[in-house]
Amino acid sequence: MSTQPHQRRQLSEFLRSRRERLTPAEVGLPQTGRRRTPGLRREELALLAGISATWYTYLEQGREIRASEQVLNALAAALRLDRYERDHLLQLAGHATVAEAEEREPLTGEAGAVPLLLQPNPAYIIDGNYDVLSHNSAADKLFPKLITGGDRPANFVRWVFLEQVARDVLVDWEPEARGLLGRLRTLAARHSGDPRYTRLIEELHEASPEVRDWWPQYEVQARHSGRKLLRHPRRGAIDYAYTAFHLAEQPEQTLVVYFESSEPSGAGRTRDR
Repeated sequence: MSTQPHQRRQLSEFLRSRRERLTPAEVGLPQTGRRRTPGLRREELALLAGISATWYTYLEQGREIRASEQVLNALAAALRLDRYERDHLLQLAGHATVAEAEEREPLTGEAGAVPLLLQPNPAYIIDGNYDVLSHNSAADKLFPKLITGGDRPANFVRWVFLEQVARDVLVDWEPEARGLLGRLRTLAARHSGDPRYTRLIEELHEASPEVRDWWPQYEVQARHSGRKLLRHPRRGAIDYAYTAFHLAEQPEQTLVVYFESSEPSGAGRTRDR
């Protein structure tokens, strides 16, 4: 599969960000002289991956060259990428299917009714770009101002970054927001060119200084279940566990359900980073 210019640009940014976060000591290389830039030099990374320094430079510069999966796996190992970052690297380099821009599939009436059946547990269904397609009243109370009744769907990412009340509800706002942004970036790469994602990312950049600061760090993350400390409007901070289920008809649509954790507050709680 050939890659588009915006994919090559993202690949360049991703490789550079991961190269710059490694130090020679971390990969067993000697420290030689004073360094003007952070992280490994391109030549050092190429040596670790067993590839030509010139060829790697072209790849990081975003030139139109084709990298084999074997070479990308070698780079992933040299950069110490986790499995989500490795998948993201392969995706950007054209070794995984990138979804074309598409119209949103409508939520079926049967699926849309599920959150209502889960009362009193907060529950909602989101699309791949975090648009809220269905929710129950418990979710409406736990996440104030998430559902505004405007001319566009509510969006959970937009709420986290642009609604001031979200910083009160999410007790650990910064790590939660960083993790959410990483998951949005991962999903956006799978839907390269889809305006639902590009418009949302542009809006976040315009309105959120945190997004402008964190986006260049190029964190990626997959969706998963976990725990969150949320401030209930009447009961104060509560440790919630949450889990997510992909709908059979539309895997991009996800049912998220929250329930109070039975473990002591703070025990085993994972942060979405």
